[in-house]
Amino acid sequence: MTALFCCPALPSAFRLQPRRSKRVHGVRCCSGSPNHKEKDNSTPQLLKIARDNLSVSGVDDIVNILKSDYGNAYFVTGVFSSAIYTEDCIFEDPTIKFSGRELYSRNLKLLVPFFDQPSITLQKIDKGADADTNIVLAFWKLRTYLKLPWRPLISVDGSTIYELDDEFKVIRHAESWNVSALEAVGQIFTPGDGKHGE
Repeated sequence: MTALFCCPALPSAFRLQPRRSKRVHGVRCCSGSPNHKEKDNSTPQLLKIARDNLSVSGVDDIVNILKSDYGNAYFVTGVFSSAIYTEDCIFEDPTIKFSGRELYSRNLKLLVPFFDQPSITLQKIDKGADADTNIVLAFWKLRTYLKLPWRPLISVDGSTIYELDDEFKVIRHAESWNVSALEAVGQIFTPGDGKHGE
């Protein structure tokens, strides 16, 4: 909610300049709750629209946005360009499959606090076409310790296929790994060796 306010000039004890008959005007943002006691830290809808309405006119734009997301380590920070995904985008990896970009965002944010010295490195990213569908294929390396007493090291080389619709939005985000789902889960229960620079 935006509020306009108006207040008289400061009393002379607080002014360094001679008194002038002036009023201070301004705009302030405040909580949308009527009693202003509840703190609302969510992003205002107008800012979400400005932030999320990325201008995408082709596969090259998606490639550049994904490069930026990988450059910002989206998987280990939880911060990604959600606007390039459809609301009901399908997300899958060898252990799970679900739909919904908001659920994906929540899942990433739930994982982030467990990472210790995380890194995700984009190895290569290419665009292509699979029959009538535009796709982007990314190859990456994920390395992170988990904040568990035995400090397991999660080390996965993988690839992600991003399938795009006619409006160049991601409709499917499908990961493949160099380890099986069982091996990936097994890494969680294997004590780390303390060396992270593989």
